[in-house]
Amino acid sequence: MEVFGRKLAERDFSLKVGNCELKWRAEKIQLGWKIDGYIKGKPGRLEVIRFDLPKKVLSGGWQSWSPFKVVNPREEVLTLPSDDWKYRDTPVSDSLIEKFCADYMVITEDKVYGFLTSEVAHPFFTVEDDSMVGYLDYFDVHFEDYRRIERFVILEGANLPELLERYAELSAEENGVFHMRKAPIGWCSWYHYYLDLKWEDVVKNLKLAKYFPFNVFQIDDAYETDIGDWFSTRDGFPTLEEISRQITNEGYTPGIWLAPFGVSESSKLLEKHPNWIVTENGKEKKACGSWGKDIYALDLTNEDVLEWIFQLFRSLRGFGYRYFKIDFLFVGAIPGKRRKSVTPIQAFRMGMETIRKAVGDSFVLGCGAPLLPSVGYVDGMRIGPDTAPFWGDDLPDTGEPSAKYALRNAITRYFMNERLWINDPDCLLLRSEKIEMGENERKIYAYTAGILNNMIVVSDDLELIDDSGKKILKDVLKLLGGRSRVENPISERMRYEIRRYGTERKEEGWDVKLIVDLDSKEYELIR
Repeated sequence: MEVFGRKLAERDFSLKVGNCELKWRAEKIQLGWKIDGYIKGKPGRLEVIRFDLPKKVLSGGWQSWSPFKVVNPREEVLTLPSDDWKYRDTPVSDSLIEKFCADYMVITEDKVYGFLTSEVAHPFFTVEDDSMVGYLDYFDVHFEDYRRIERFVILEGANLPELLERYAELSAEENGVFHMRKAPIGWCSWYHYYLDLKWEDVVKNLKLAKYFPFNVFQIDDAYETDIGDWFSTRDGFPTLEEISRQITNEGYTPGIWLAPFGVSESSKLLEKHPNWIVTENGKEKKACGSWGKDIYALDLTNEDVLEWIFQLFRSLRGFGYRYFKIDFLFVGAIPGKRRKSVTPIQAFRMGMETIRKAVGDSFVLGCGAPLLPSVGYVDGMRIGPDTAPFWGDDLPDTGEPSAKYALRNAITRYFMNERLWINDPDCLLLRSEKIEMGENERKIYAYTAGILNNMIVVSDDLELIDDSGKKILKDVLKLLGGRSRVENPISERMRYEIRRYGTERKEEGWDVKLIVDLDSKEYELIR
């Protein structure tokens, strides 16, 4: 194993690497090693660590929707998405990562190799011959003075769940996360109505919500006339202020969905401010394609853009919204030309800091978000692809919506929960109509979310939830509490054993155990 081209040893190092100067130190910590240091000059893509290629790793992409799964890195072929989703899985897009790319960490059966921060650079791993190599990508930025590098750890000497949990605790410390918000229980409009949501649907479900234990009622995508034109509501919808007022009057915390770092090619915002977006070679740069349109990234280093974002969220807070689901956040971190010479990661964090300042103590849920750069800015985080009203057995495991793969990510990224943020496994679907999942599949999803102590949000036409669906929700709420652990996070068969460690200790140390098999769609709940 080599770190910055040197054998790992507990000492200080100073060396010149290409066009930069590097000072770093390796120190022994509980369960392993920590690497820290400073760099100046133009690092470009900096090799941090090189070690023998493992046969099997648990790894994933850079943002919420990316699969987090077990792969053989030697055989893995990275299929980069179309131009519509070029940056969905990684901001690195060259021949170096055509075979394998893992962002932030790689996990073997007995070790965790993980970056703790992503404040300036983008950390990732790839395969070179018979080695796994970890890099920090500083893009084209030049530092006149020394900047702290992204901290890195190698953890070993304990069982894997303990190593994963220790990794998350160390990352939380480095990013200043010292307490967790209480997880909300809520309703979301998306997974039944999608873009067909009408105001009368909102009103109906708002009245029916009194029969459920919700404290948050959230309007998702479909209320706005275009991406970027957030205050312009569609025909039939009242103003955002009136929507919030009606939700508040029914006794719930108003929640709203936005994709604040993107702007549609057809939006009034882009028409008014064409110079607000990230460019490439003098032209606007497409961040992704969705809603049947090209979506561009706002330049988050532009002070006018940051002021607009601040006023947007400050206004929504003034209307009474206290729950913000902010989506498609990765578009704010795509490579490209910005007004200030910073890395895409720094630009992204400037945007996140602005939102956090604007909403104060409101609950912020990240989605489609670069994970490590978001630590400390969000209260909750979607940690998988979208769920769907079907299991998805026949779908490729590439981040497309499905209940199966959304739930798998909630399990494999379990260690982030209540350490970096509250994990959002995506919405429970409890209805028995207009859904392609039987009661057993719905129970597996719901009970797993419950025993993992995740956010619990329902997304159904509440009129379609029968007594069996209500009982599932009641049982889920009884599972919340304590600390949870996935005993076998590296499971190629997707058969997992999850234990909850609570206050009522048994001899084995746990009080509830759930065994779930996502392939056979079977489960066993043991108390």
